Amino acid sequence: MKKTAMIMMLLLVGGFLTACGYPQNERAENQIPYEDQLITVQNAVNQYRDATGGLLPIKTRDMDIDQYIKYPVDFSKLVPTYTAEIPTNAFETGGVFQYVLMDVEENPTVKLVDLQAAEAIRSVNVRKSANGGQAPIAEILSDNVYKFNHEAMGFSEEPTVVSPYSGRNLPMVITGNGDVYIDYAMDLFTALQEYKGELKPGQDIRFILYEDNPVVPAYSLPYTVDENNEPIFLTE
Repeated sequence: MKKTAMIMMLLLVGGFLTACGYPQNERAENQIPYEDQLITVQNAVNQYRDATGGLLPIKTRDMDIDQYIKYPVDFSKLVPTYTAEIPTNAFETGGVFQYVLMDVEENPTVKLVDLQAAEAIRSVNVRKSANGGQAPIAEILSDNVYKFNHEAMGFSEEPTVVSPYSGRNLPMVITGNGDVYIDYAMDLFTALQEYKGELKPGQDIRFILYEDNPVVPAYSLPYTVDENNEPIFLTE
């Protein structure tokens, strides 16, 4: 169910990005997570919530879907009553970000999903499909997490995603189920050096990436810390 939902989501996102002119539409205002636009949407969400007795302006999604894309903002419920227009960097207007809500139970907070990451994953899935649905494995990284052989899949160089946190080129990994994810281990390692709070083995630590950043680490596997306080994949 989870795998099917993710595949359908990526296909829908890919189709919508194509329809909107992505990646041809590369105006700077479409690709920057402007703070003022986040504040505007947050204020609109708060006003909608107050006016509706606590309801949230979100689209319905499968509850098994990635937690970071589970609650997308439904701008049709906000425009024009609570805000004049949809932000220029939102995918609805040709931008590369999807506006989502996090912490919907306690403190609904507007965050962003970088859809360029979804496009990168889709490119790997296309190659995987052309290879009979298989991805040759180059290395075992963790239980049920692998580095795939990009050359055997037809890539001239390893496909990567630009990190919204560090600007690094992040690699992608694949699970035994064939699902492709972004590997945020490098960013987490850096963030852990500066994090002052207490973390426990078995705790999903991805929140340290986005608690002070507008972009959430969507399309990633959960991570925790080992006995050396270094990031590792959180396996069941």
